[in-house]
Amino acid sequence: MSFYFSSVISSSQFSLSCQLQGQFDLNGMYKTGDVILGGLFQIHFFSSVAIQSFTSQPQHVYALGFKLAQTMAFAIDEINRNSNLLSNVTLGYTLYDSCQELGIGFRAALSLANSQEEKIILNGTCSGNPPVIGIVGDPSSTPSIAISNVLGLYRVPMVSYFATCSCLSDHQKYPSFFRTIPSDAFQVRAMIQILKHFGWTWVGLLVTDDDYGLHAARSFQSELSLSGEACLAYTEVLPWNKDTNELRRIVAVMKKSTARVVIVFEHYSRVINLMEEVVRQNLTGIQWIASESWTVTVPDVLQTPQLMPYLGGTLGIAIRRGEIQGLREFLLQIRPDLHHNNSYGNSMFWEFAFQCRFAPAPAGWLEGGGALCTGQENLENVDNEFLDVSNLRPEYNVYKAVYALAYSLDDMLRCKLGRGPFRGNSCATLQSLEPWQLLYYLERVNFTTPFGDQVSFDENGDVEPIYDVMNWLWLPDGSTKVQSVGEVKGSGEELILDENRIFWNFESKKPPRSVCSESCPPGTHMVREKGKPQCCFDCIPCSEGKITNKSNSLECTSCPEDFWSNPQRDHCVPKKTEFLSYHDPLGICLTATSLLGTFVCAVVLGIFIYHRRTPIVRANNSELSFQLLLSLKLCFLCSLLFIGRPRLWTCQLRHAAFGISFVLCVSCILVKTMVVLAVFKASKPGGGASLKWFGAMQQRGTVLFLTSIQAAICTTWLVSSSPTPHKNTQYHNDKIVYECAVGSTVGFAVLLGYIGMLAFLSFLIAFLVRNLPDSFNEAKLITFSMLIFCAVWVAFVPAYVSSPGKLADAVEVFAILASSFGLLITLFGPKCYIILKISLSSFCSRQKKNVLVLVSHDCKCTNIMIHSRGSITSSNQFLHPNEL
Repeated sequence: MSFYFSSVISSSQFSLSCQLQGQFDLNGMYKTGDVILGGLFQIHFFSSVAIQSFTSQPQHVYALGFKLAQTMAFAIDEINRNSNLLSNVTLGYTLYDSCQELGIGFRAALSLANSQEEKIILNGTCSGNPPVIGIVGDPSSTPSIAISNVLGLYRVPMVSYFATCSCLSDHQKYPSFFRTIPSDAFQVRAMIQILKHFGWTWVGLLVTDDDYGLHAARSFQSELSLSGEACLAYTEVLPWNKDTNELRRIVAVMKKSTARVVIVFEHYSRVINLMEEVVRQNLTGIQWIASESWTVTVPDVLQTPQLMPYLGGTLGIAIRRGEIQGLREFLLQIRPDLHHNNSYGNSMFWEFAFQCRFAPAPAGWLEGGGALCTGQENLENVDNEFLDVSNLRPEYNVYKAVYALAYSLDDMLRCKLGRGPFRGNSCATLQSLEPWQLLYYLERVNFTTPFGDQVSFDENGDVEPIYDVMNWLWLPDGSTKVQSVGEVKGSGEELILDENRIFWNFESKKPPRSVCSESCPPGTHMVREKGKPQCCFDCIPCSEGKITNKSNSLECTSCPEDFWSNPQRDHCVPKKTEFLSYHDPLGICLTATSLLGTFVCAVVLGIFIYHRRTPIVRANNSELSFQLLLSLKLCFLCSLLFIGRPRLWTCQLRHAAFGISFVLCVSCILVKTMVVLAVFKASKPGGGASLKWFGAMQQRGTVLFLTSIQAAICTTWLVSSSPTPHKNTQYHNDKIVYECAVGSTVGFAVLLGYIGMLAFLSFLIAFLVRNLPDSFNEAKLITFSMLIFCAVWVAFVPAYVSSPGKLADAVEVFAILASSFGLLITLFGPKCYIILKISLSSFCSRQKKNVLVLVSHDCKCTNIMIHSRGSITSSNQFLHPNEL
């Protein structure tokens, strides 16, 4: 491939000719060889960054740029001396000074790709020496983009040592671009890891107004939006030139912001403009994070006594440090030579290093006290970074770039005929070498440097990223030092920091706080502030039943069903369990009442048994009375099944025991009521036949039959849909109410309905016979007892339905106890009173055979009913008390 600056004019008046468009006389360094490598370095830069006409020489020497060019020369010299690499092939070089200007760098790259233009032979064919096969450079991203756009069309390899723009990782757009420095995409990830490590979520971003800065800003915003680790308080583009008003505005924005951490993607030569305004506005308390372009820079530029009070403690990302054996000795061999182009820059560097001028000196130089250079000055006496080989970073990248091209060329020349990668399995030869052939091998190169680093390129032309984390120390004696405090490996995901070595330029000597909103403590969740970045939020407590057990949670999580949130809303705790317990005051009272009722039944039963031969007991149908007392005792005891933690057997037994006990009780009362009615009818003429239906066997059979119906109902209920323990969370969110689910509401309703039907029937019969003669006054007691019983259970239904949790069990127990006490007191209270009254009042009581005398309070004898072993008779015999 060849292309050149020429003007080809064809017309009838002019003959075909070839001539240079113009003379490109920017100085460079040359060395002949079998194969030529090109290089682009920023050895000088202009005092003004305005557009140059390129009619004057550069004004300032960039010592690092000159050192980088010398490093490439050293690497080529080392390769030529290596018998194992490129044997029988001598490498040469052509190095140009791009002067940190896009136009100059672009023209220099085209000149390298075309040929050494001053050697072009101007003849009809415009022939000349072959171009270089690969270029090391350019150091800046913007020139690299422009150059790669053109060189990529012709597949000329270009290996940059300092261009970091992530946009250059597009290998389809820039197919011939490679670099030995990681992309800014990796640098951004490394910075985000540092932000994450120190908890800095609110940062400012300053970028330069070129491809390097603008792509870094886009990459930073994209990575932050994906990771969510931090937010940008502001993003400002630094002016390319020294725009004082714009810089003043930017520093004012920084001063007003609450962000204490500021990241700067800028070239070191222009950071000074920003820092001058920072000093002018006395902006302190900022933690600076530097990009690799100014982290390790010329100490005399930024690390000065005027700036270190503001820049001390700066953390920065630096490219990998390496070692190059023999480089210092090579640099010490530099001598000025004013007569040969291959030593361009030596004399200018010599003048810069020793602050002298070669003869003839500029006008006024000697008059101003300036010295003349002799060329014999000792470089070892130079006090600048030129001879410092302890911290080789961009130099090491240049070294690797040269070796990458050399190893690619060596692999290509080792190709075996018939096994080559090109058409027809052919190999490239040194005589017919084309740059695109070298590009094939450069994509697959893999070697290890003498320092021990493995070098290869991925599918995007990038090397494996690794960074050093640097810290700017401001020592007590006023001196400064930039030291390594950690490293970032891989794709910016593995951060290693030695925090004990970091110098913090704050009174606390600790990392600053830089957040938009303080972290939300556990138990609260973040709610974004409308119109602000995601790092600005309010902390809202979690609602009941939800928790967050970590800081800065976006939402609260619900506790499991059996758990509830603690008061701090940071842990789920087991819900309180609630049931009618024996340990609750209510449970204790009900238990005591139940036992009291059982005890009273036992006492009454004992009284009746003890006085079983007395007329009052025998006249009261003793067998039914005993059954009734036993059933009441069961009613009192069954209430205990409703107290305590519900279990399967208690849930199944409680309602069955309750239903059968009360049916047994009400059945006895019903039979007693029917017996009273039968006695009344028997007392009338012709009514004796009705008594045969209410003998002892018939009474027992009736009670058994009525009770067996309830037993059948309970059995059917338990078999079809048995009550089971149930954890109810509907009543209280923070409590679990243990209760017995009835299973079948119909079964429960039939059970209660059957009891109610028998009670109502007893009440109805007793009510109908309430006005019988006084000799049958027990009907009044049954009427009153059934009235109480029905009233209690009618009131029970709405109270039970509306009572939540354990109160429902308490209502049912209360209804059982109330109705049981009502029956016990109304049916047996008067009888016990009479028995005890007669026993204690011997002058008012007297027993004769099987005659029962009911005595009024004035001891007058009335209402005689004769009962004998279950048979019923009646008499209206009146006796005087003295006859008893």
